[in-house]
Amino acid sequence: QVQLVESGGGLVQTGGSLRLSCAASGRTFSMYRMGWFRQVLGKEREFVAQITWRGGSTNYGDSVKGRFTISKDNALNTVYLQMNSLKPEDTAVYYCAADLSGGSWRYWGQGTQVTVSS
Repeated sequence: QVQLVESGGGLVQTGGSLRLSCAASGRTFSMYRMGWFRQVLGKEREFVAQITWRGGSTNYGDSVKGRFTISKDNALNTVYLQMNSLKPEDTAVYYCAADLSGGSWRYWGQGTQVTVSS
């Protein structure tokens, strides 16, 4: 089992920045990758970014490329999402996820709200 706790959401103006954090606990020694997703009420959950736990390889959703950066601190079992040049369409609940086997996103955090005002 892995437990994930997100923090860092809030209200920011267009063009501003926020940094989200996700602290993992439990079977973190088995971690394969961690990632961020976001969801707007009534819409499907959208992939934002992921990072592999050992190699640090990253991937981003098209809508955030060049603006968001995912990073990790293995010693703290924490993954970060630095969000710059925020737009109103970035408003969503952001979820942290973990995958232990390279198969599926099995573990999810409770979500943190990000609101970008125009």
